[in-house]
Amino acid sequence: MNAIVDKLATRLQEAESARRAIDPIAAEIGAGNIEIAYAVQSEVTRRGLSAGRRLVGRKIGLTSKAVQQQLGVDQPDYGALFADMEVPTGEAIDTTRLIQPRIEAEIALVLERDLSGEDVTLGELMRSTAYAVAALEVVDSRVRDWKISILDTVADNGSSARYVLGASPRRLTDLDLEGCGMTMTRNGVIASLGCGAACLGHPLRAGLWLARAMARAGQPLRGGDVVLTGALGPVSPVSAGEVYEAKISGFGPVCVTFT
Repeated sequence: MNAIVDKLATRLQEAESARRAIDPIAAEIGAGNIEIAYAVQSEVTRRGLSAGRRLVGRKIGLTSKAVQQQLGVDQPDYGALFADMEVPTGEAIDTTRLIQPRIEAEIALVLERDLSGEDVTLGELMRSTAYAVAALEVVDSRVRDWKISILDTVADNGSSARYVLGASPRRLTDLDLEGCGMTMTRNGVIASLGCGAACLGHPLRAGLWLARAMARAGQPLRGGDVVLTGALGPVSPVSAGEVYEAKISGFGPVCVTFT
């Protein structure tokens, strides 16, 4: 298994570095072997940390029931967020450094306390959250033409690439995360609509799933971590020359330009 993990981790790293997509890797992982897929992700993360990258949080993917059905799974997945993946709101992302990017609007939680128990409760999650902000996540599969299975995207760090946080933090007590509406525009034209309930029924439910999953994996969420809770609406393909802005009820806007 170690040889497979090393080989696939290297292939994914080389694809990202060369900005060249590769064929799906699910067949080499083996049907149903999600543990091996996560082992590949962990190895890529370990190599990033060894190279000096800094882990600052986690992302949740596959929070939409429609996408879960498409990939034949019944639960979300997760990936790592590094400091060099964050782009300040209002700034630009160079598309030549990506392969086949897409963008989605989300709600991000920023923690102020550790969440270390596998049986962490919703109350503990809420008490441990310093604030929430509107966010944009740029996903970018290293697998050609987005022909991914659950095994491909898990091994590929949840198909993560960049993320943008809004600059207007809000306390949970001031928000309706389930009922909030989301509008994401491309160059001023609506590209995606959604709401908080589209994210696993409630963004905090997604955050709770992640807290428990990371504790089971022996990598619990820590104070200061950024948690991207999952898309509130459909994802949109990205091209150079486009400006995306997301407005979520109760939050300040978040935007990014692609060059």
